[in-house]
Amino acid sequence: MKIQFNSSYFVLAAIFFIIEVLIALFVHDQIIRPYIGDVLVVMLIYCFVKAFFNFPVLNTTIGVLLFAYLIETLQYFQFVKRIGMEHSRLANVVIGNYFAWEDIIAYSIGAVIILLAERGKL
Repeated sequence: MKIQFNSSYFVLAAIFFIIEVLIALFVHDQIIRPYIGDVLVVMLIYCFVKAFFNFPVLNTTIGVLLFAYLIETLQYFQFVKRIGMEHSRLANVVIGNYFAWEDIIAYSIGAVIILLAERGKL
């Protein structure tokens, strides 16, 4: 596995990160924050990985999607509470604490968007 910096993906990751932070700080609605934010987080992680590693598009997308599913599964099992960090704002933001099937769907939509955007690189 060779590290290979890709500035285009890095810039995209930075843009998605800024959008996610702005959503977290200023958007408190029923659609953008819970759903669009979850779609974008998959795209953010994908771009961050691709900024440093030249993995194939499909493998990277599947890996990121499985990672997102893992985090959601940890929420289902109340992982943050089980490790005694339920009062940690950081742990609750990063891992979350509420499982929702809608999140699984949002992550999947993010993965489909990635595959469509990267269609020529598959």
